[in-house]
Order: sequence, then structure tokens, then C-alpha cells
Amino acid sequence: MNFDYTDEQNAIRDSLSKWAQQQYDFDKRREALKSEDAWKTNWATFAELGLLMAPLPEEYGGLGGGPLDVSVVAEEFGKALVVEPYVPTVVIGAGALKYAGSAAQKEEHLNAIAGGERIIAFAQAEPKSRWALNDVSTTAKKDGAGYVLNGQKAVVIGAPQADHLLVTARTSGGQRDAKGISLFLVSKSAKGVTTRDYPTMDDTRAAEVYFENVSVGAEALLGAADGALPVIERIVDEANAAYNHEAVGCMRMMTDLTREYAKTRQQFGKPIATFQVLQHRMVDMFMAAEESYSMALRATIKLGESDEERAKAVSAAKVSIGKHSRFVGQAAVQIHGGMGVTDEMRVGHYFKRTTMLDATFGNVDYHLRRFTALNQKSAA
Repeated sequence: MNFDYTDEQNAIRDSLSKWAQQQYDFDKRREALKSEDAWKTNWATFAELGLLMAPLPEEYGGLGGGPLDVSVVAEEFGKALVVEPYVPTVVIGAGALKYAGSAAQKEEHLNAIAGGERIIAFAQAEPKSRWALNDVSTTAKKDGAGYVLNGQKAVVIGAPQADHLLVTARTSGGQRDAKGISLFLVSKSAKGVTTRDYPTMDDTRAAEVYFENVSVGAEALLGAADGALPVIERIVDEANAAYNHEAVGCMRMMTDLTREYAKTRQQFGKPIATFQVLQHRMVDMFMAAEESYSMALRATIKLGESDEERAKAVSAAKVSIGKHSRFVGQAAVQIHGGMGVTDEMRVGHYFKRTTMLDATFGNVDYHLRRFTALNQKSAA
């Protein structure tokens, strides 16, 4: 099997890498984080570079790419510690529209995403739901031709920048029933929607989102009512596949930064890179990053297979990459010493990001249980 990227994918990688070096280096990133509007300039650049349209259908303003195109972008974003909500918009939001949206919904929103005019945040998690996608207490009650939404969503990544929210809401059944969940695309400016914004530990932006008697029309519903869980599971798996590649980018940067630091840090009159035990440790870091890349790539390739095969591959990758990223981060900080956890050193920021990625849509323990359950189901 050929694992080489296409010329177009390599061109995306090169363009994005050059942009990150010139416009999104560590110091410029720190300055941008102090601004409320710097992300808008970056988002416009993403549109100009074709990053937003890359995986979207050609008939709706896209380039007709797929998950491998996203993987290229995600890894480079990991290397640059990009905080803009690319995955929530281009993978999750656009994915929900591709798989469940009507022709009119796709025409309106996918074209807007491709042009950088639409940003979507995924309002799925709730205060006590952990990572269970079927645990939904937010309600959407039928009201004439439309619906009325009530409830609360927690840690909605990208909500401060978003103009629309992709909301999971229960239209029937009990809180943890698989059936009865629906997807709605709701304007963040709709009456009754309020947010409490905050930064996360890795410098991304999130919000608690509250819905109080929010009236939406029938056009806000994506797909059939009560049957959205399979679509939700699919777009979350695709998001995890992208985040896996982002974690690989972070691990590769931590490995490179640690190696360069060890070459210059002097102890006992010579660079610590000459100490065999640290050489072995850095080789282990490199191997962990490369093994993670293999697992991430396998999961990305499996996204097009059956629901069960896709889910098993993604969970297997999450388990492996979660363990490897923790090892690489801890080793990088240890070799840097106390400096490794200061704001001035990049390595600690990468460790924070991989820690957040591990906890996004299920950590190691969650995905180990999921993988085991899927294997047992296959064997039954």
C-alpha cells in the first residue's frame, strides 16, 4: 500500500508550514492570544490557503478531498499549536452537514464554511455526561413546525469564535437512550442562547452554553428527528482521527525541541545530549511519535470502512497515542528540567495541548473500554 501523500497534500503542508514559520511562530502566537480579534485574520488566511475547503464536496465550494487532507492540516496545526477551531468547523460541523443535511442546508452552510464565513462549534457535552454521546438531557420540544430548545452544554470548544452551534438535543426517549437524539444547527445569536466564555489550559477558547426557550425553525434540524446518534458517532470518530494527527505533530515538536535543548545544555562540562541514558530516552521519544503516526494514519484510512471497523481503529489509536503522548511530554519536561514547565519554553505548551487532546471525546481508559466492547461484540 502506498502511504505517500499526493502532490496537492504536500503543497498544503508546505504552504501551511511556511505560514506558521512566518506568521504563527511562538512569539507571534503569544501576542495573538492577547487579542480578541487576531483569530479572524488567521481564519481568513486558512480560507485563502484552501484549508477550509480542502475536505468539502466540490459542488458546495470545496476541493473534494477527504480525511487524509485533514490529517496533513491537523499535524501542521499540532506543530504550530494553532488554537483556531478548525476541527469543530471543518470536520464536525461540515461532517454533520455532509451526512445529514438537506441540499438547501449544504448549499447555505458548506459554501459559507469553504469561504471562511461560517464557524461552527459542537455543543454536545453536558455537565455530567462525561464522554457518553448518548447521554443527552438538553431537550428539543416540537412547537408547530419548529422546536424549542432548553438545556446546558459544557466545554464547547470554539464557541467564543463561532457564529453557529451544532447542538445535540433529545426529541424523545430517556436521558441515555440511543434513540431520540437529534441534531440542530442553531445561530449563536438566537434569542435565549447565552454563553460563558473562558480559556482552557492549552490556550484554546471554550464556553458553557445555555439554551432557554430557544425557538428554531424546521430548517435547523439536520436529518431525521430521533435518529442522529449514528451521525454523531461518525463525526466524533472523524474528529478524533484528526486530533490524533494533531497530537503526532505536537509529539514530533517536543522530540525535536528536546533534542536541540540537550545539545546546548551543559552539565559536568559537556552537553547532556552526550549522556547515554538521555540518548536512549530521546530515541524512545522518537519511536513513540513514529508509532503514534502509524496508528493515526491507520485510523484515518479506516474511516471509510464499516461503523464497527472505523470505531475500533479510532479507539485503538486513541489508546496508543494517549499513552505515547503522555510519555513524550513527561520525558520532554524532565530533560528540560524545571524550565520545561515555564511559559517561556514551548515544550510545556505542547504537553498541555496533548493532555487536552487525550481528554477530548474520550481518554485512554474510555477508549480501551470501547475497543474491548467492540471486539467482544465482533466475537459474539
